[in-house]
Amino acid sequence: MAKDKYTAVWVSHSSISDFLACPRAYFLNNVYRDPHSGHKITLMSPPLALGQAVHEVIESLSTVPTEKRFDEPLASKLEEVWKKLSGKRGGFFDSDTEETYLQRGKEMLARVLNHPGPLTKLAVKIKMELPSFWLSEEENIILCGKIDWLEYLPETKSVHIIDFKTGKTEEDPTSLQLPIYHLLASRCQQHPVSKVSYWYLTRSDAPAQQKLPDIMIAQKNVLSIAKKIKLARQLRRFKCKRATGCRVCRPLEAVIAGDAEFVGTDEYHQDVYILPRPSDDDRSSTIL
Repeated sequence: MAKDKYTAVWVSHSSISDFLACPRAYFLNNVYRDPHSGHKITLMSPPLALGQAVHEVIESLSTVPTEKRFDEPLASKLEEVWKKLSGKRGGFFDSDTEETYLQRGKEMLARVLNHPGPLTKLAVKIKMELPSFWLSEEENIILCGKIDWLEYLPETKSVHIIDFKTGKTEEDPTSLQLPIYHLLASRCQQHPVSKVSYWYLTRSDAPAQQKLPDIMIAQKNVLSIAKKIKLARQLRRFKCKRATGCRVCRPLEAVIAGDAEFVGTDEYHQDVYILPRPSDDDRSSTIL
C-alpha cells in the first residue's frame, strides 16, 4: 500500500490508552465529531487543567538557551498560562478550588526551580510540530506523540527521555508510555536513547530513572494494539465491555447526551465540556 498520511490510522500513547481502557471511550475521544460543529470533544477537569498548565510552562523552557531558562519567574509564566484555563474553562466552579490548584502548580514549579537538575543541561528539540513516523507502511499506521523533555548527554552523545507527572499516583509499570516515547525519540531525531525517567513533581526533587524499554519489543507490542484499533475503525465496532458503560466512557457519554456544559474550543479545535458540579448531597459523606 502506498503511503498516505491522510488515510493512515494515527495512534499515540493517549489514544492507545483509551482503546485499552474502553473501545467506546476511544471512539468518543478520537473518532466522534459533534454533528453541529464538526469538532472532536474533550472533557476538562481541575487535575487536567493543572497538568496542562504545568507541562506548558516546563516544556517552554526547552526552546530557551540554558543560561537564560530561568530568567523569567516560573510562577509568572504559570499565571500567564493559567488565564486560558481560569474558571469553567479549567473545570473550576469556584475561586477557592481554582486557587488551590494554582498554588499546587506553583509549588511544583518552585520544586523545579530549587532542584532544576537536567533542566539546566542541554536539551534536544525535535523539529516537528507533532513528532511522528510510519509504524507500519504496510498497515498504513502512523505513531505520533510529544515527548515532555529530551536531555542531551554529551558524554555519550545520547538523549534522556523525561516525562513530567503532576498527579499523585505512580505510572502503571505496564504502561506503554515510555516504550512509545522510546520509539518516537529513536525515529524522530538522530541521537540514541540511553535513559528514560518519570519526574513526579508533587514529591520528587529529581527524575526517577526507569528501565530502558526494549525497542524491538515495544515496536511489536504497539503495532499489535494499533492493528486492533485499525480493525475496530474499519468495522466501526467500539463497544464498552459493560452494558451500562464504564467509568471511562460514561463521562463522555454524558457529553453526547447533552448532560455536560460546553465551555469553549481549545487550541486543537476540540469542543471542551465540563460535567455538572456534584450536588451537596453527593459530597456530604466521606469513607474513612
